[in-house]
Amino acid sequence: MHSNLGTSPASDGRAIVAQAPCRVDLAGSTLDLWPLYLFHPGAVTVNFAVPIMTTCKITPQAGKAIHLRSLDHKKEERFSDLHALFKARKVKHSLALQLIKHFRPEEGFLLETNSESPAGAGIAASSALMIATTAALAKLTGKKLSLEQMRVLAQNVEAQLIKVPTGCQDYYPALYGGVGAIHLTMEGIVRESLPVPSEQIDSQFLLVYTGMPRHSGINNWEVFKSHIAGDKKVVKNFGHISSISNAMHKALLKLDWDEVARLIREDWKLRRSNYERISTPLIDKLVAVAAKSGGRAAKVCGAGGGGCVIFMVKQGAKERVIEALRMNGGQVLPSNLCAQGLTLSAARAASA
Repeated sequence: MHSNLGTSPASDGRAIVAQAPCRVDLAGSTLDLWPLYLFHPGAVTVNFAVPIMTTCKITPQAGKAIHLRSLDHKKEERFSDLHALFKARKVKHSLALQLIKHFRPEEGFLLETNSESPAGAGIAASSALMIATTAALAKLTGKKLSLEQMRVLAQNVEAQLIKVPTGCQDYYPALYGGVGAIHLTMEGIVRESLPVPSEQIDSQFLLVYTGMPRHSGINNWEVFKSHIAGDKKVVKNFGHISSISNAMHKALLKLDWDEVARLIREDWKLRRSNYERISTPLIDKLVAVAAKSGGRAAKVCGAGGGGCVIFMVKQGAKERVIEALRMNGGQVLPSNLCAQGLTLSAARAASA
């Protein structure tokens, strides 16, 4: 992926297709909310991209009309022009609306979005789709954006949408893919690529959807408020979480999988004490079932309260754990490492 996007507008009528992957967070989640990480020097979050894709496709069209279509949510709407879109009292495609307000394309277009992630899975699908849509609109309008500028824009727009603080870590797997450590420093945010062999991720991790959508903004906001208010228990736990994430960073660099498993278990224990509704009866059941079948560690993805759980399993036990989780109500999702982040391409336009 080039460091700048949108070097020229799409003037040949071809469709612009942008894709970005979702992610699994291993350690340090919620620390990436500003300014929480400033209270924990050396804070870092660790995550990896998975091949659960989000897509934005924009097809330029004659005239000024704007056509918005969400394939996964099965909804669409049309507007005669930008003015009509901005004046509309209610727009179904709120994500697209906010970004269109920023880029203000001058010509008509069809914008289609799709996500392979289940609703409310906690694997940053909305953030990945923000990145894909931002990249596609930048290309359409010829606006030059570095990857970091794209991250800032997408994060700020998502905060406008959910009306609570948003963290930064979710956008980096969408942009870069692979395994990454996001260092949260006084001088800024720096992503470090971690050289973890894909086969070691593929053989040891499982991603399971519990079938219960959750709202990350709500859970994170409750924890955020407690931290800012000086809740001693929450502040102390976040200090522990910061220590765990630093240790996770070092363990992955050493490929010390025993330590990785231990840290995942420790992180989950602390998060449960931070926010009692982070787990559910089904999550507790799946974690217990996995442990009996070859599981080594587990934790919820994102803010919890439902959504997805990441499991680490013993070598050779993956299929056995998969069967046990499926028999007990878990939906197994792709969890192989996605090495590539954001992609941008052009395709021959099809009829809308």
